Amino acid sequence: MIAVKIKNLTKKFNQLAAIDNINLKIEKGEIIGIIGPDGAGKTTFLRLLAGLLKPSSGSIIFERIDVAKNPQKIKEFIGYMPQHFSLYGDLNVSENLKFFADLYGVPSDKFKERKKELLRFSGLSPFEDRLARNLSGGMQKKLVLACNLFHTPKILLLDEPTTGVDPVSRKDLWDLLFQLNGQGATLLITTPYMDEAQRCHKVSFIYEGRMLSYKSPQSLIEERKEETIELIAEHKQVRERLGKLPGLKSIYPLGETLHLIFESGKGGKEITKEFLKKQGIQIRSLKRIAPSFEDAFLALIEEQVTART
Repeated sequence: MIAVKIKNLTKKFNQLAAIDNINLKIEKGEIIGIIGPDGAGKTTFLRLLAGLLKPSSGSIIFERIDVAKNPQKIKEFIGYMPQHFSLYGDLNVSENLKFFADLYGVPSDKFKERKKELLRFSGLSPFEDRLARNLSGGMQKKLVLACNLFHTPKILLLDEPTTGVDPVSRKDLWDLLFQLNGQGATLLITTPYMDEAQRCHKVSFIYEGRMLSYKSPQSLIEERKEETIELIAEHKQVRERLGKLPGLKSIYPLGETLHLIFESGKGGKEITKEFLKKQGIQIRSLKRIAPSFEDAFLALIEEQVTART
């Protein structure tokens, strides 16, 4: 069953399209990852879904409710966690929860039991009396998430919920998100982390306001038919020198390696090895590899950049 239907969604600021004609259908119970470079339009996209911005054209339908026409109505069943959500540092955990319960109109007779559930769910029960400003970054994120769950939203919109926290806290937050999803919640999550995007049922790549792809992570990897070469070489300018290799579609750094993408059947490894030998560049490692999810993402971006030059 469709939870969200987005049709021809466009948002312009001074004639510049921050979101450019996006079409999307999201099934109930899916976890959707939204990724793209900085400035791609990811946060604007979530703010449109949350009813905080009005589209220039197009529509967003949540369970037959038009977001642009009924922004107050949709707040009954969505939770929105912005990237820079501000807790009240001078209030303790319990007081922050009470503030947001009042904001969502939770009846006082239901507050205590719901607060107890959320404290247990988030692991914050031992810290109920601690001031929010004295919580660790990971605990603050958990508190923000709990604050958005008082009204039991069907759809959660989360803008980079794990940015700025340690790896253990990232895992804890994802455990909580999987629990919510297991209870039937539909999640839309922007993230800068490729490993997090791979945990999603589907991933939307957004670039300059346009959606380049919307598929499962595995499908995105499998559709890359090019030859991928991983190179580690002893030369500071090796990337620039390799730029004109025949059959080379793109080249980009990944950690300490360079990944070279060749058209299938062009013998990329042999071409690269021969070229570097003639250049007198020492090769530390040169091998064919299966493309990763990050390769698929970077290849899509590289294709867009190349098409514009």
